Amino acid sequence: MHALIIEDDYLIGKAVEDVLGDLGFTSFNFARSEDAAVSAAASQRPDLITADLKLLPGDGIEAVDRICVSRPTPVVFITGYADELEGRLDGEIVVHKPIKEDELAAAVKEALKRFRQP
Repeated sequence: MHALIIEDDYLIGKAVEDVLGDLGFTSFNFARSEDAAVSAAASQRPDLITADLKLLPGDGIEAVDRICVSRPTPVVFITGYADELEGRLDGEIVVHKPIKEDELAAAVKEALKRFRQP
């Protein structure tokens, strides 16, 4: 399975990759900006997206919206800015920074499960 990790902090992106690798993901694209994320998703269609909210430059929610308009994909949002979620995400799966491996793993499993249900 392939994952797109949208994260502008290298160490956090690698930590996410480690957790996803333990869950059976075998290939990864990394994107540090909104435009890079959209481009990466177009070149190799992900089975899962993890997305930070604040990117330099850009916005993780906007990146996901642009990607998923043409191909719905399971998403886990990751943020250190929980207060900025108000009114922006409704019912989405969110993991708060600092990331705890077990919480991220549970969130990924839930996102995949929700996506597979009719």
